Amino acid sequence: MRATTIHAPFDMRVEDVPDPVVQEPTDVVLRVLRACICGSDLWAYRGEAARQPGQRIGHEFLGIVEAAGSDVTGFAVGDLVVAPFVWSDGTCEYCAEGLQTSCPRGGFWGSVGSDGGQGEAVRVPFADGTLVKLPADAASDDRLLTALLALSDVLGTGHHAALGAGVTKGSTVAVVGDGAVGLCGVLAAKRLGAERIIALGRHTARTDIARAFGATDVVAERGEAAEAAVRELTGGQGAHGVIEAVGTEQSMRTAVAIARDGGSIGYVGVPHGSGTGLDLSVMFDRNIALRGGVAPVRAYIPELLPDVLTGTIDPSPVFDLTVGLDGVPAGYKAMDERTALKVLVKP
Repeated sequence: MRATTIHAPFDMRVEDVPDPVVQEPTDVVLRVLRACICGSDLWAYRGEAARQPGQRIGHEFLGIVEAAGSDVTGFAVGDLVVAPFVWSDGTCEYCAEGLQTSCPRGGFWGSVGSDGGQGEAVRVPFADGTLVKLPADAASDDRLLTALLALSDVLGTGHHAALGAGVTKGSTVAVVGDGAVGLCGVLAAKRLGAERIIALGRHTARTDIARAFGATDVVAERGEAAEAAVRELTGGQGAHGVIEAVGTEQSMRTAVAIARDGGSIGYVGVPHGSGTGLDLSVMFDRNIALRGGVAPVRAYIPELLPDVLTGTIDPSPVFDLTVGLDGVPAGYKAMDERTALKVLVKP
Protein backbone atom coordinates (compact mmCIF):
# COMPACT_ATOMS: atom_id res chain seq x y z
CA MET A 1 0.00 0.00 0.00
CA ARG A 2 0.94 3.65 -0.07
CA ALA A 3 1.40 5.73 3.05
CA THR A 4 2.86 9.03 4.20
CA THR A 5 6.29 8.91 5.80
CA ILE A 6 8.52 11.58 7.28
CA HIS A 7 12.26 11.53 6.59
CA ALA A 8 13.53 14.87 7.87
CA PRO A 9 12.13 18.32 8.63
CA PHE A 10 9.95 19.43 5.70
CA ASP A 11 10.61 16.12 3.92
CA MET A 12 7.29 14.29 3.65
CA ARG A 13 6.93 11.44 1.17
CA VAL A 14 4.18 9.13 0.00
CA GLU A 15 5.79 5.73 -0.46
CA ASP A 16 5.04 2.06 -0.95
CA VAL A 17 5.06 0.23 2.38
CA PRO A 18 4.06 -3.31 3.40
CA ASP A 19 0.32 -3.98 3.47
CA PRO A 20 -1.01 -4.26 7.03
CA VAL A 21 -2.21 -7.70 8.13
CA VAL A 22 -3.91 -9.09 11.20
CA GLN A 23 -1.08 -9.95 13.60
CA GLU A 24 -3.03 -10.52 16.81
CA PRO A 25 -6.52 -12.01 17.23
CA THR A 26 -7.73 -8.65 18.59
CA ASP A 27 -6.64 -6.73 15.44
CA VAL A 28 -8.59 -5.45 12.50
CA VAL A 29 -7.27 -4.07 9.24
CA LEU A 30 -8.99 -0.90 8.16
CA ARG A 31 -9.19 0.61 4.68
CA VAL A 32 -8.96 4.37 5.16
CA LEU A 33 -11.73 6.48 3.61
CA ARG A 34 -10.86 9.79 5.24
CA ALA A 35 -7.83 11.08 7.11
CA CYS A 36 -6.40 14.51 7.82
CA ILE A 37 -3.39 16.49 8.94
CA CYS A 38 -3.32 17.72 12.54
CA GLY A 39 -1.72 20.89 13.78
CA SER A 40 0.34 18.74 16.14
CA ASP A 41 1.79 16.92 13.10
CA LEU A 42 3.47 20.19 12.18
CA TRP A 43 5.87 19.94 15.12
CA ALA A 44 7.37 16.84 13.52
CA TYR A 45 7.21 18.48 10.10
CA ARG A 46 9.19 21.47 11.40
CA GLY A 47 11.71 19.29 13.21
CA GLU A 48 10.55 20.33 16.68
CA ALA A 49 9.44 16.78 17.55
CA ALA A 50 11.81 13.92 16.84
CA ARG A 51 10.92 11.28 14.27
CA GLN A 52 12.92 8.44 12.74
CA PRO A 53 13.53 8.66 8.97
CA GLY A 54 10.75 6.79 7.23
CA GLN A 55 8.43 6.79 10.24
CA ARG A 56 4.69 6.79 9.52
CA ILE A 57 2.54 9.76 10.45
CA GLY A 58 -1.10 10.73 10.91
CA HIS A 59 -3.50 9.89 13.74
CA GLU A 60 -6.98 10.91 12.53
CA PHE A 61 -8.89 8.55 10.26
CA LEU A 62 -12.03 6.55 9.61
CA GLY A 63 -12.72 3.74 7.21
CA ILE A 64 -14.04 0.27 6.40
CA VAL A 65 -13.06 -2.94 8.19
CA GLU A 66 -11.40 -5.25 5.65
CA ALA A 67 -10.21 -8.05 7.95
CA ALA A 68 -10.80 -8.98 11.57
CA GLY A 69 -8.97 -11.19 14.03
CA SER A 70 -10.61 -14.23 15.56
CA ASP A 71 -11.18 -12.56 18.95
CA VAL A 72 -12.84 -9.44 17.57
CA THR A 73 -16.52 -9.47 18.55
CA GLY A 74 -17.73 -5.91 17.97
CA PHE A 75 -16.90 -5.50 14.29
CA ALA A 76 -17.21 -7.38 11.05
CA VAL A 77 -15.80 -6.98 7.57
CA GLY A 78 -17.59 -4.09 5.85
CA ASP A 79 -18.32 -2.05 8.99
CA LEU A 80 -17.73 1.71 8.82
CA VAL A 81 -15.77 2.83 11.88
CA VAL A 82 -13.93 5.83 13.31
CA ALA A 83 -10.63 5.52 15.19
CA PRO A 84 -9.70 7.82 18.08
CA PHE A 85 -6.11 9.04 17.90
CA VAL A 86 -4.96 6.55 20.55
CA TRP A 87 -5.64 2.83 20.54
CA SER A 88 -6.57 1.23 23.88
CA ASP A 89 -7.48 -2.23 25.12
CA GLY A 90 -10.82 -1.22 26.65
CA THR A 91 -10.32 -3.52 29.64
CA CYS A 92 -7.83 -1.82 31.99
CA GLU A 93 -8.70 0.41 34.94
CA TYR A 94 -7.85 3.57 33.01
CA CYS A 95 -10.13 2.58 30.12
CA ALA A 96 -12.91 1.83 32.59
CA GLU A 97 -12.43 5.32 34.03
CA GLY A 98 -12.62 6.94 30.59
CA LEU A 99 -8.91 7.78 30.46
CA GLN A 100 -7.99 5.62 27.47
CA THR A 101 -4.95 7.80 26.75
CA SER A 102 -3.28 6.24 29.83
CA CYS A 103 -4.00 2.62 28.83
CA PRO A 104 -0.79 0.63 29.55
CA ARG A 105 -1.25 -1.34 26.32
CA GLY A 106 -2.34 1.67 24.29
CA GLY A 107 -0.41 3.72 21.80
CA PHE A 108 -0.44 6.50 19.23
CA TRP A 109 -0.86 6.01 15.50
CA GLY A 110 2.36 6.77 13.68
CA SER A 111 4.55 5.80 16.62
CA VAL A 112 7.58 3.65 15.77
CA GLY A 113 6.43 0.29 14.45
CA SER A 114 2.77 1.28 13.96
CA ASP A 115 0.78 2.42 10.95
CA GLY A 116 -0.14 6.06 10.51
CA GLY A 117 -3.53 7.33 9.50
CA GLN A 118 -2.29 9.16 6.40
CA GLY A 119 -2.18 6.05 4.25
CA GLU A 120 -4.40 3.59 2.43
CA ALA A 121 -4.84 1.16 5.32
CA VAL A 122 -4.11 0.71 9.03
CA ARG A 123 -3.70 -2.25 11.36
CA VAL A 124 -5.76 -1.46 14.46
CA PRO A 125 -4.72 -3.20 17.69
CA PHE A 126 -7.43 -3.93 20.30
CA ALA A 127 -10.18 -3.11 17.85
CA ASP A 128 -13.03 -3.77 20.31
CA GLY A 129 -11.59 -1.32 22.81
CA THR A 130 -10.60 1.30 20.26
CA LEU A 131 -12.98 1.67 17.33
CA VAL A 132 -16.52 3.04 17.26
CA LYS A 133 -19.03 1.85 14.67
CA LEU A 134 -20.72 4.41 12.43
CA PRO A 135 -23.94 4.07 10.42
CA ALA A 136 -23.19 2.33 7.13
CA ASP A 137 -25.09 4.88 5.05
CA ALA A 138 -22.76 7.65 6.24
CA ALA A 139 -20.16 6.30 3.81
CA SER A 140 -22.16 7.77 0.91
CA ASP A 141 -22.65 11.20 2.51
CA ASP A 142 -19.51 13.24 1.85
CA ARG A 143 -20.27 16.11 4.23
CA LEU A 144 -21.34 13.81 7.05
CA LEU A 145 -18.29 11.59 6.58
CA THR A 146 -16.08 14.66 6.89
CA ALA A 147 -17.90 15.78 10.05
CA LEU A 148 -17.55 12.29 11.54
CA LEU A 149 -13.80 12.37 10.91
CA ALA A 150 -13.55 15.21 13.45
CA LEU A 151 -14.56 12.69 16.14
CA SER A 152 -11.14 11.08 15.80
CA ASP A 153 -9.44 14.06 17.44
CA VAL A 154 -10.32 17.74 17.09
CA LEU A 155 -13.97 17.65 18.13
CA GLY A 156 -13.28 15.46 21.17
CA THR A 157 -10.22 17.53 22.03
CA GLY A 158 -12.27 20.73 21.89
CA HIS A 159 -14.86 19.06 24.12
CA HIS A 160 -12.12 18.00 26.56
CA ALA A 161 -10.92 21.59 26.73
CA ALA A 162 -14.44 22.87 27.36
CA LEU A 163 -14.90 20.37 30.19
CA GLY A 164 -11.54 21.38 31.65
CA ALA A 165 -12.59 25.02 31.46
CA GLY A 166 -15.70 24.18 33.46
CA VAL A 167 -18.11 25.43 30.79
CA THR A 168 -21.66 25.51 32.10
CA LYS A 169 -24.95 26.89 30.89
CA GLY A 170 -24.87 30.68 30.93
CA SER A 171 -21.11 30.99 31.45
CA THR A 172 -18.66 33.26 29.64
CA VAL A 173 -15.86 31.44 27.83
CA ALA A 174 -12.74 32.72 26.08
CA VAL A 175 -10.91 30.59 23.51
CA VAL A 176 -7.19 31.17 22.92
CA GLY A 177 -6.24 29.81 19.51
CA ASP A 178 -7.99 29.92 16.14
CA GLY A 179 -6.81 26.55 14.83
CA ALA A 180 -9.11 23.60 14.29
CA VAL A 181 -9.00 22.58 17.96
CA GLY A 182 -9.75 26.10 19.16
CA LEU A 183 -12.67 26.35 16.74
CA CYS A 184 -13.99 22.99 17.94
CA GLY A 185 -13.60 24.38 21.46
CA VAL A 186 -15.98 27.16 20.45
CA LEU A 187 -18.40 24.56 19.10
CA ALA A 188 -18.11 22.51 22.29
CA ALA A 189 -18.64 25.53 24.54
CA LYS A 190 -21.77 26.45 22.60
CA ARG A 191 -23.03 22.87 22.86
CA LEU A 192 -22.53 22.93 26.64
CA GLY A 193 -24.58 26.11 26.97
CA ALA A 194 -22.09 28.97 27.22
CA GLU A 195 -23.89 32.27 26.86
CA ARG A 196 -20.91 34.32 25.73
CA ILE A 197 -17.95 32.97 23.79
CA ILE A 198 -14.97 35.21 23.05
CA ALA A 199 -12.71 33.88 20.31
CA LEU A 200 -9.14 35.17 20.18
CA GLY A 201 -7.77 35.06 16.64
CA ARG A 202 -6.40 37.28 13.88
CA HIS A 203 -7.38 35.41 10.72
CA THR A 204 -10.75 36.46 9.35
CA ALA A 205 -11.46 33.16 7.60
CA ARG A 206 -11.00 31.38 10.90
CA THR A 207 -12.86 33.84 13.08
CA ASP A 208 -15.74 33.69 10.61
CA ILE A 209 -15.96 29.96 11.35
CA ALA A 210 -15.75 30.76 15.06
CA ARG A 211 -18.76 33.05 14.74
CA ALA A 212 -20.65 30.38 12.80
CA PHE A 213 -19.82 27.91 15.57
CA GLY A 214 -21.21 30.22 18.25
CA ALA A 215 -18.64 32.87 19.12
CA THR A 216 -20.32 36.10 20.21
CA ASP A 217 -17.17 38.23 20.18
CA VAL A 218 -13.79 38.18 18.40
CA VAL A 219 -10.57 39.66 19.78
CA ALA A 220 -7.86 40.08 17.15
CA GLU A 221 -5.21 41.56 19.44
CA ARG A 222 -2.44 39.55 21.08
CA GLY A 223 -0.57 39.73 24.37
CA GLU A 224 -1.46 42.54 26.76
CA ALA A 225 -3.76 44.16 24.20
CA ALA A 226 -5.79 40.95 23.99
CA GLU A 227 -5.94 40.72 27.76
CA ALA A 228 -7.25 44.28 27.98
CA ALA A 229 -9.84 43.63 25.27
CA VAL A 230 -11.22 40.54 27.03
CA ARG A 231 -11.30 42.40 30.34
CA GLU A 232 -13.24 45.22 28.72
CA LEU A 233 -15.74 42.78 27.22
CA THR A 234 -16.30 41.14 30.62
CA GLY A 235 -16.67 44.20 32.80
CA GLY A 236 -13.11 43.92 34.03
CA GLN A 237 -13.53 40.42 35.48
CA GLY A 238 -12.41 38.02 32.75
CA ALA A 239 -13.99 34.77 31.55
CA HIS A 240 -15.40 32.05 33.79
CA GLY A 241 -13.70 29.48 31.58
CA VAL A 242 -10.73 29.74 29.22
CA ILE A 243 -9.87 27.20 26.53
CA GLU A 244 -6.14 27.17 25.74
CA ALA A 245 -5.60 25.49 22.35
CA VAL A 246 -2.12 26.62 21.30
CA GLY A 247 0.48 25.37 23.75
CA THR A 248 3.00 28.22 23.76
CA GLU A 249 4.28 30.21 26.71
CA GLN A 250 2.50 33.32 25.44
CA SER A 251 -0.83 31.56 24.92
CA MET A 252 -0.81 30.16 28.45
CA ARG A 253 0.10 33.55 29.93
CA THR A 254 -2.82 35.03 28.02
CA ALA A 255 -5.14 32.29 29.27
CA VAL A 256 -4.21 32.95 32.90
CA ALA A 257 -4.53 36.71 32.46
CA ILE A 258 -8.03 36.60 30.94
CA ALA A 259 -9.46 34.07 33.40
CA ARG A 260 -11.86 35.38 36.00
CA ASP A 261 -10.92 34.94 39.67
CA GLY A 262 -12.27 31.50 40.60
CA GLY A 263 -12.33 30.49 36.94
CA SER A 264 -10.84 27.51 35.14
CA ILE A 265 -8.48 26.95 32.23
CA GLY A 266 -8.90 23.90 30.02
CA TYR A 267 -5.62 23.33 28.22
CA VAL A 268 -5.22 21.03 25.22
CA GLY A 269 -2.56 22.83 23.18
CA VAL A 270 0.43 20.49 22.87
CA PRO A 271 3.08 22.26 25.00
CA HIS A 272 6.03 23.62 23.08
CA GLY A 273 8.37 26.55 23.58
CA SER A 274 10.78 27.75 26.20
CA GLY A 275 8.50 27.72 29.23
CA THR A 276 5.07 26.99 30.57
CA GLY A 277 3.73 30.51 30.91
CA LEU A 278 2.35 29.58 34.33
CA ASP A 279 2.81 31.65 37.44
CA LEU A 280 1.52 29.49 40.27
CA SER A 281 1.49 32.38 42.72
CA VAL A 282 -0.90 34.28 40.46
CA MET A 283 -3.10 31.20 40.04
CA PHE A 284 -3.04 30.60 43.78
CA ASP A 285 -3.95 34.17 44.66
CA ARG A 286 -6.81 34.24 42.16
CA ASN A 287 -8.09 30.68 42.71
CA ILE A 288 -7.66 29.71 39.06
CA ALA A 289 -7.98 26.01 38.26
CA LEU A 290 -6.04 24.27 35.49
CA ARG A 291 -7.32 21.05 33.92
CA GLY A 292 -6.65 19.34 30.61
CA GLY A 293 -4.02 17.38 28.76
CA VAL A 294 -4.24 14.69 26.11
CA ALA A 295 -7.93 14.25 25.33
CA PRO A 296 -9.37 10.75 25.87
CA VAL A 297 -11.55 11.16 22.79
CA ARG A 298 -12.61 7.48 22.84
CA ALA A 299 -14.58 8.31 26.00
CA TYR A 300 -16.35 11.22 24.30
CA ILE A 301 -17.29 9.73 20.92
CA PRO A 302 -20.47 7.98 22.15
CA GLU A 303 -21.73 11.29 23.58
CA LEU A 304 -20.80 13.46 20.59
CA LEU A 305 -21.70 11.03 17.79
CA PRO A 306 -25.51 11.46 17.97
CA ASP A 307 -25.21 15.25 17.70
CA VAL A 308 -22.96 14.95 14.65
CA LEU A 309 -25.33 12.45 13.00
CA THR A 310 -28.34 14.74 13.51
CA GLY A 311 -26.46 17.86 12.42
CA THR A 312 -26.91 19.48 15.84
CA ILE A 313 -23.19 20.17 15.62
CA ASP A 314 -21.21 20.22 12.39
CA PRO A 315 -17.43 20.48 12.69
CA SER A 316 -16.84 19.90 8.96
CA PRO A 317 -16.07 23.60 8.17
CA VAL A 318 -12.68 23.25 9.90
CA PHE A 319 -11.54 21.24 6.87
CA ASP A 320 -10.83 23.89 4.26
CA LEU A 321 -8.50 22.05 1.86
CA THR A 322 -8.91 18.57 0.41
CA VAL A 323 -6.10 16.52 -1.13
CA GLY A 324 -5.53 12.98 -2.33
CA LEU A 325 -2.77 10.91 -0.83
CA ASP A 326 -0.23 12.30 -3.30
CA GLY A 327 -1.16 15.79 -2.13
CA VAL A 328 -0.30 15.21 1.53
CA PRO A 329 3.20 16.80 1.35
CA ALA A 330 1.66 19.90 -0.22
CA GLY A 331 -1.01 19.80 2.49
CA TYR A 332 1.66 19.99 5.18
CA LYS A 333 3.22 22.96 3.44
CA ALA A 334 -0.14 24.72 3.22
CA MET A 335 -0.84 24.24 6.93
CA ASP A 336 2.68 25.26 7.88
CA GLU A 337 2.31 28.47 5.86
CA ARG A 338 -1.20 29.00 7.31
CA THR A 339 -2.82 29.04 3.88
CA ALA A 340 -4.93 26.10 5.06
CA LEU A 341 -6.65 25.58 8.41
CA LYS A 342 -6.94 21.80 8.36
CA VAL A 343 -6.30 19.49 5.41
CA LEU A 344 -8.68 16.63 4.62
CA VAL A 345 -7.10 13.59 2.97
CA LYS A 346 -9.02 11.26 0.67
CA PRO A 347 -6.71 8.27 -0.02
